[in-house]
Amino acid sequence: MKPTDTSEAGLETLICRALTGSDCTPRPAGAPPVVAEMPAAYGGVGWLPGDPADYDREYCVDIVQLAAFLRATQPRVAEALELDHDSPTRRKFLARLQGEVSKRGVVDVLRGGIQHGPYRIELFYGTPSPGNEQAQALYEQNRFTVTRQLRYSRDETQRALDLALFINGLPVFTFELKNRLTKQTVHDAIEQYRRDRNPREKLFELGRCVAHFAVDDDEVWFCTHLAGKASWFLPFNKGWNDGAGNPPNPQGLKTDYLWREILTRESLTDILENYAQLVEEKDLKTGKKRRRQIFPRYHQLDVVRKLLADAAEHGVGRRYLIQHSAGSGKSNSIAWLAQQLIGLAKDGKPVFDSIIVVTDRRILDQQIRDTIKQFAQVSATVGHAEHSGDLRRFIESGKKIIITTLQKFPFILDEIGSSHRGRRFAILIDEAHSSQGGRTAVKMSMALSEAGAEEEDESFEDQINRLMEARKLLPNASYFAFTATPKNKTLEIFGTPGPQPDGTVKHRPFHSYTMKQAIGEGFILDVLANYTPVKSYYKLIKKIEDDPEFDKKKAQKKLRRYVEGHEHAIQLKAEIMVDHFHEQVIAKGKIGGQARAMVVTGSIERAIKYFYAFQAYLQERKSPYRAIVAFSGEHEYGGVKVTEASLNGFPSSQIADKIREEPYRFLICADKFQTGYDEPLLHTMYVDKVLSGVKAVQTLSRLNRAHPQKHDTFVLDFVNDPEEIQAAFEPYYRTTILADETDPNKLHDLKAELDGYQVYAPEQVDELVRLYLSGADRDQLDPILDACVAIYLENLDEDGQVDFKSKAKGFLRTYNFLSSILPYTNAEWEKLSIFLNFLVPKLPVPKEEDLSKGILEAIDMDSYRVEKQATMQIALPDADAEIDPVPAGGGGHKLEPELDRLSNIIEEFNSLFGNIPWSDADRVRRLITEEIPARVAADTAYQNARQHSDEQNARIEHDKALVRVITALLKDDTELFKQFSDNPSFKQWLSRRTFEQTYRKR
Repeated sequence: MKPTDTSEAGLETLICRALTGSDCTPRPAGAPPVVAEMPAAYGGVGWLPGDPADYDREYCVDIVQLAAFLRATQPRVAEALELDHDSPTRRKFLARLQGEVSKRGVVDVLRGGIQHGPYRIELFYGTPSPGNEQAQALYEQNRFTVTRQLRYSRDETQRALDLALFINGLPVFTFELKNRLTKQTVHDAIEQYRRDRNPREKLFELGRCVAHFAVDDDEVWFCTHLAGKASWFLPFNKGWNDGAGNPPNPQGLKTDYLWREILTRESLTDILENYAQLVEEKDLKTGKKRRRQIFPRYHQLDVVRKLLADAAEHGVGRRYLIQHSAGSGKSNSIAWLAQQLIGLAKDGKPVFDSIIVVTDRRILDQQIRDTIKQFAQVSATVGHAEHSGDLRRFIESGKKIIITTLQKFPFILDEIGSSHRGRRFAILIDEAHSSQGGRTAVKMSMALSEAGAEEEDESFEDQINRLMEARKLLPNASYFAFTATPKNKTLEIFGTPGPQPDGTVKHRPFHSYTMKQAIGEGFILDVLANYTPVKSYYKLIKKIEDDPEFDKKKAQKKLRRYVEGHEHAIQLKAEIMVDHFHEQVIAKGKIGGQARAMVVTGSIERAIKYFYAFQAYLQERKSPYRAIVAFSGEHEYGGVKVTEASLNGFPSSQIADKIREEPYRFLICADKFQTGYDEPLLHTMYVDKVLSGVKAVQTLSRLNRAHPQKHDTFVLDFVNDPEEIQAAFEPYYRTTILADETDPNKLHDLKAELDGYQVYAPEQVDELVRLYLSGADRDQLDPILDACVAIYLENLDEDGQVDFKSKAKGFLRTYNFLSSILPYTNAEWEKLSIFLNFLVPKLPVPKEEDLSKGILEAIDMDSYRVEKQATMQIALPDADAEIDPVPAGGGGHKLEPELDRLSNIIEEFNSLFGNIPWSDADRVRRLITEEIPARVAADTAYQNARQHSDEQNARIEHDKALVRVITALLKDDTELFKQFSDNPSFKQWLSRRTFEQTYRKR
């Protein structure tokens, strides 16, 4: 017996047998062509063996298979084209076919056929509709063939591809196979494509094949456009344990899903009909057109197919949560889903009459249009709903996909719930991407304020949740919510419930593609891999003789804000950022020298200060680069009103494009571009803003977009602790699960506690609700509310007032949320909710005196420095994260201020934020102020530069002289040398100080 064939050829044979039921062995040289007949040679999953000798390298077709298909389906055309022998007629047809594939791409040619002279020639028959026997018969005549060792080149005639897959003679996929048992992996196959497959070969031109696969027994990767060393391969793996790779397969190789599931005739037909496409994109600035071949990744194909199958089985009225990592291609997934939901049928009837897509991203709008364009006339299929009447008009005119924004969504929901109860809707929510600017967010809040109580700092997801809460989830709609970072409300509303043995009900996403898998597959970058915290050290001094008392906590916050926003601190941090970017990003050629940086600031004023500091220091360095500032609205700075457009010198709408162009390398942001902004050239982020929770994940994730030349990212954080950043990312590294549902009994408890305060009487609640619902005048409501406010002020002490108001807010928050998902209603809750919605805004908050007032006038800054800590990789726990349900409680009490003397506050502040612990501070002070400047000033090279050169060159010689002086001190003062060598901020400060001292004395 022969031992197992573990070679590459053995893997080829394995795939051929699985697809065709035969080894696909090429016929002996000189033997006449033999066409495998159907159904006799059928085996495997419905493919036929092809032969490399039948491949025409000039026209890139398997002429024997093409002729067999046309003879079987269009015999008159086949005869007229003289396909059985070489002739001018056949060559003319093949040249026409080859030209159409070059121009339109093989996918479009297969879908649409070609016109040639008087003939309309079909080159593929698609999925037949149920019961259409003629279409079924034609579909079965399609010839899916596998050819081994395809010699594809006219110039390098011995070069061969391991496998090539054809449909009706047209090539659709190529394969390079490797085998780990012979010490070669999928990455060797990728290298072979990059190194040995000349992209100028006709077979490898863009669009001629759908994709090129690199495969071994563990992994599958693909590339849609071979471009030599620049070929970009993406993973096509199932994922394993929420990470990269593929799960063990008890029935065979880990990668056999590719040929057993994905490449079956039915599955491949579906991909060609509904996913793969060659799109043309136009650069609005240059006017140049660029073509891109699109092919789904495994998780995209998987989620769309699973959603379609579930919706077809269960019909309308379901909710789906899709947790797909940022940067994982959600836009295409949504576009493919929207297009296919149109034709989805159950029992011969459409499942949905209309598809509504809620998004604030222009790119998604364009992707949906591109996708639809392949299958139908865009203008007839897609509409933009902006006003309340649009939905009705679009439905009447036959538009199937209606795109709307979050601002307009309330009107759409109203119409679905009232005018269109008999119709069925699919609502696709692209909620994880809030708009890039604050102004849009303000407009959203205004548009949504009637729908529910507005919360501070709301994200797109919060607002969507509030919309859902304010209106019962509609029974005539299915919801498909896409997010990278699901919050507890999102999980409870849209997640799939799973009852547990202990009585809790956990909610999990319907489908997930985790941050862990996306990073493991190299599809996004790990933004925590190079994270450097920067500690600030300050010294404050008291500038008044008195020693008054202040509220300690508030004072500390004010002092921190004052110090970090001080001109000197901003200048120093700006210099560190600029120097770091030049020395560690540009000098190291990050992203092929194209890297950009984002500066995240905590306020508009600070962003403007940074902008001016960057401008000044970039000019001082004679740097070719410039900064852009991004903030919303108009802001007064230095007595002048400024906008981002007035500072940048170009309109706000151009910021995203300009940052890609020279000389712009820094984007300084105040609450803009921190969510939903995709820019692969962003490499480094400088953080000077407190970040936590989802905001931290969304902000730092701006760096994670992949680029062929991007291999790492860098974060320099001046504010946050690594532990806080780790805690923010932990819930979203793997699948996020809701620990339990919100307990509705908490509403009974809250109502009882509120009733117990006796601020209102049940009769007052009933009366106000009756008046309100009957449309009574406003002046009939206020007396009831004012009477309640009077009791609140007279009968409750400060703690009672705080507790009542926070419990009332807690009741409203929890009821608004639960009322949308509970299967039952409670009239008492509903009435109290209406009543409290009016009462809460009228309840004054107990006046709180600011006991930290005046502290900034009483202090001054003596010194400020920052110190870079060690760069670290923040590791995230490899486990699904559970998050708690929406807290239903409320209540609280007034916090008593902790008073302390000004001198103590300053002393504690200075000690908290430290200073270098010199063993002999006086000696170091003497060295820094006297000895080092004297030695540097005496340096001959520096003296020459001072006398005969400009300030820039003098500074260069000064820095060299300073290094020589410090190195000479090494024997006597290792402490000072260590700080100079290891602490960039100390080195920078000493260098600037010494230069200022010595340069002036020339």
